[in-house]
Amino acid sequence: MSEASMTLPPSPAKPVVRSRAPGLLQSYRTEIAIAVAIVMLLLAVGSFVPSALSMGNMRNIAQAAAPLVIMALGVFLVVVTGGIDLSVGSVFSLTGMVTALAMSNGYGNVSASLAGLCVGLAFGAINGFLVTVVRLAPFVVSLITFAVAGSLAFIVTNGRSMPIADPDFWLLNSGELVPGLPNHLLFCLVFMVAIQFLLQKIVVGRWLYAVGTSANAARLIGIPVKRVTFAAYVASGLLASFSGIMTASYILNAEATAGSSLMLQAIAAVVIGGASLAGGTGSAVGAVLGALMITCIQNGVNLIGVNSFWQGSVTGVAILLAVLIDRFSNSGRI
Repeated sequence: MSEASMTLPPSPAKPVVRSRAPGLLQSYRTEIAIAVAIVMLLLAVGSFVPSALSMGNMRNIAQAAAPLVIMALGVFLVVVTGGIDLSVGSVFSLTGMVTALAMSNGYGNVSASLAGLCVGLAFGAINGFLVTVVRLAPFVVSLITFAVAGSLAFIVTNGRSMPIADPDFWLLNSGELVPGLPNHLLFCLVFMVAIQFLLQKIVVGRWLYAVGTSANAARLIGIPVKRVTFAAYVASGLLASFSGIMTASYILNAEATAGSSLMLQAIAAVVIGGASLAGGTGSAVGAVLGALMITCIQNGVNLIGVNSFWQGSVTGVAILLAVLIDRFSNSGRI
């Protein structure tokens, strides 16, 4: 037998096991950068005020951020489609007033909360209808509903604040359906995970990105653009209302101006979180981190003792930096 015939066959190649870590780091690089920035911000504030790093202050930040997180997630869904929802702050205020008014008229917690959610459902549906069917510009539509809802928040109670007498309503925000986890954190986590799962694993989530990238192209490949866009506005309205109910539950009071500044903060959170106002990009995790960033900035300004009037300027600078970083990072891509 020749030496060539005795040559052993090559051994089968071993499968190459590739780690998913680099892929995840690449996919979530914006979110990781925001998380690092939040940690650095907390450490910087903590160097001036050591109590900023205490567990008590962390709980305060989480409590204060929860309504903005929930609202920002709704706004994010609209922004992904290439739209904008300016009405969320007014819907937030009107929801609180309607919920408190219903409870003052003898309705129970559940019935009053459902009445509040109907506010978001109605205004979300109005926004979606005018954008998809009437084909008005999202900015104009949501600006109109912003004004209408804000006006109604004063009309329903003649501008008076509405205290909530039932102390059990406080449990909606700060009770614990899961032992050791306050409800406001639980709801934030549930909404974030559900929306992120929707966007990544469910066909409808892919449709949202497709509509935001190019509505015409999405329509040509059979995506129901109108229904997807309508659903995004309805979800935004419902989440804004839920956020308003959560806040009313926490402070046991409703104010007609409670959400006056939240609309800009919610949009800022979405932008800081890596979403583009042109649509088609972003993540629910990024929107949540953007809301946490804004809340940490506000908390730090208060703890350091800087005049609270500077909060808007600091937030504006944060938005500018986020937009510039996004612009330059996109310009470097092939």
